[in-house]
Amino acid sequence: MNNFESHPILKIKDLTTCLKVGHEEWTVVDRLSFNLYRGKTLALVGESGCGKSLAALSIMGILPQPPALPSTGEILYRDKSLLTLSEKEMRAIRGSKIAMIFQDPMSALNPVFTIGNQLIEVAELHLGLFGDEAWDRAKQALEDVGISNAEERLSCYPHQLSGGLKQRVMIAMALMCEPDVLIADEPTTALDVTIQAQVLDLIRQLQKKNGMALLLITHDMGVVSEMADEVIVMYLAQGIEHGGVNELLDLPLHPYTVGLFQSRPSLENQKGQLKPIAGQVPLFKHIPKGCRFHPRCPYAMDKCRKGIVPVFHPDSLQHYTKCWLYDGSDESQEGRERLSQEKI
Repeated sequence: MNNFESHPILKIKDLTTCLKVGHEEWTVVDRLSFNLYRGKTLALVGESGCGKSLAALSIMGILPQPPALPSTGEILYRDKSLLTLSEKEMRAIRGSKIAMIFQDPMSALNPVFTIGNQLIEVAELHLGLFGDEAWDRAKQALEDVGISNAEERLSCYPHQLSGGLKQRVMIAMALMCEPDVLIADEPTTALDVTIQAQVLDLIRQLQKKNGMALLLITHDMGVVSEMADEVIVMYLAQGIEHGGVNELLDLPLHPYTVGLFQSRPSLENQKGQLKPIAGQVPLFKHIPKGCRFHPRCPYAMDKCRKGIVPVFHPDSLQHYTKCWLYDGSDESQEGRERLSQEKI
């Protein structure tokens, strides 16, 4: 079934989150919109500091207030507005229906409690299981993610496990309640290549088994090509390109997306001559006017430096970008031709 023909289990529309720092307000998620569908994977990609993780934390409702201000826009889970729920009502959904794997399992797991204690707490809180039933469910959760000697591991503290095992524990904890939506924030960060492949394969198998929707946050375009059905490229709090994974990989539209591809290692680039994107992502308090990427963009025009960049659909309604190169003008045509020569 096509993504756009089924009903989304999670719908995000114009999600906006601001941080108040002193007397200033910084927009860290700016009018982000997308839909998640059962059994499908949407990837949020971009450099560190673009707002990907802050978007996920906004959806989960776990950004500390202050400095975060209440998010605006819409977050609809099964057509229920999450932004209108009380914290008690949200806790019933968070971890049970919408779960999250955090980027750093060592900081996400409590170092003073055993793995068993932390899994049993999930079983008690969300599944209503206690005693031997909770213990058995925790053991089963570890076995489900391929951890051998599960009974023994339940008595371990986080520091006694390797990085790969801690990440599997985080996945087990997130999936104990068989959530409808799983948010995976850089799930393979700091893992070696072999363990990365195992973790991704595990997530893919569990997704297929449970039919859950997956929001995958990453900066690794290789992971995107392997896991995603749809992709949103984020830059400085905004989604600047959105499309099906094949469309976006075959025909990236935005200069920033092209830059992400060119800056990654690949088999074709065996000489190691990577082409990094010039400059750095600005701080949220220094967001440029106009197109936010224009200070780093080799195709920037005068119109890129002011106003709001509209959305353009140059090849299909499902693939769009915020970039003036697609407005049809002669000036933009020249830049687009130069960009097309850079695509890989």
